Amino acid sequence: MKTLDTAFVRQQFPAFSEPSLKDWAHFENAGGSYACQQVIDRLTTYYTRTKVQPYHAHPVAQEAGLALDHSYQRFAEYLNVSEDEVHFGPSTSQNTYVLAQAFKGYLQAGDEIIVTNQDHEANSGAWRKLANMGVTVHEWCVEADTGVLELEQLDGLLNEKTKLLAYPQCSNIVGHLNPVLEINRMAHRVGAICVVDGVAGAPHGLPDVIELGADIYLASLYKTWGPHLGLMTIKRTLLDQLSNQGHFFHEDQPQKKLLPAGPDHAQIAAASGVIDYLDAVYAHHFEETKDIQAKRKAVNGLFKNHESELLSQLLECLNKRDDVRIVGPTNSENRAPTVSIWPLQKSISEVQSILAANKLMVGTAHFYAPRLLNAMKLSPDAGVLRMSFLHYTTADEINRLIQGLTLALD
Repeated sequence: MKTLDTAFVRQQFPAFSEPSLKDWAHFENAGGSYACQQVIDRLTTYYTRTKVQPYHAHPVAQEAGLALDHSYQRFAEYLNVSEDEVHFGPSTSQNTYVLAQAFKGYLQAGDEIIVTNQDHEANSGAWRKLANMGVTVHEWCVEADTGVLELEQLDGLLNEKTKLLAYPQCSNIVGHLNPVLEINRMAHRVGAICVVDGVAGAPHGLPDVIELGADIYLASLYKTWGPHLGLMTIKRTLLDQLSNQGHFFHEDQPQKKLLPAGPDHAQIAAASGVIDYLDAVYAHHFEETKDIQAKRKAVNGLFKNHESELLSQLLECLNKRDDVRIVGPTNSENRAPTVSIWPLQKSISEVQSILAANKLMVGTAHFYAPRLLNAMKLSPDAGVLRMSFLHYTTADEINRLIQGLTLALD
């Protein structure tokens, strides 16, 4: 089994050689990852060479247009969808809001949709607002102790009136990886559309969207070492049934149908740097192949094995303590490396301050999931202390975090 070369990986991220960040360990990656050099290079190139309106007849505009086209092409190949099913928007929150507006022409009074109280508010609140047009909204609720969504409850909610199910691939607080394929199959049996929030899952391995069974898949590129964009894939046959949210003269252009404003050309051009980076990781560890899905699976395997090993070490440390509550599953099985805790004997702010004094970056908030914290009987105002990491995190940094937690909690 191949082992991830973290030294090579970290060479691809300028942040790890930035003097002002020296000795700081980044454990708030669920809020935003460092950007890889490949993305930074493409963004810089666009701003310095091609900062013009793309697609006009002159050479600079043609080059700019090709840079945008390249990003749509590369993500389509990697996610195993067609280019007209790839959409870039300013953020996942805004993409989801616009998407929900587009569904107003698809849904009718009396239709039913299902949302969860595990999700980020972006993939919950926008759909709940459709109740104003007579749509019935049902809530798929987490188990209060673990924050996990149980399939039995979903089975009881699904029926012939269910038109849409919106839920997360992974919670940005409890870290549990939901069985997406099984959930989608359940929903598809009653004809429901599945909107999968992959924001907290995609940073640990971009998926084959077809294999995942998602009708709509959402991710945030700034959490997958890229520019600040939301990425969305939508089945073309479904998109054709949604109402146009862009300018009326763009209605026949799939990639502009869900953009009320113009696209951010430079950031879209930079987005393909994410795939360039994944290609570099693959080339460093494996023999070259033209099979893009084989590349994707191989790189995802590297990331998963590395992250799982570090996650097990962190959870082992926390499980030995009786002065902290792990918010979510307490083992590494079916779990992303996003670990939230609730200190039982010290305040969250006190623990965070000690960690910061030891150059450990963590986050404290409700992370746009107050419904989840309420369901788990935790205060959204106080929030939780969240430690999230990626494949570029090292064993040494995990050891530093464990030492910092010991110091902060004792």
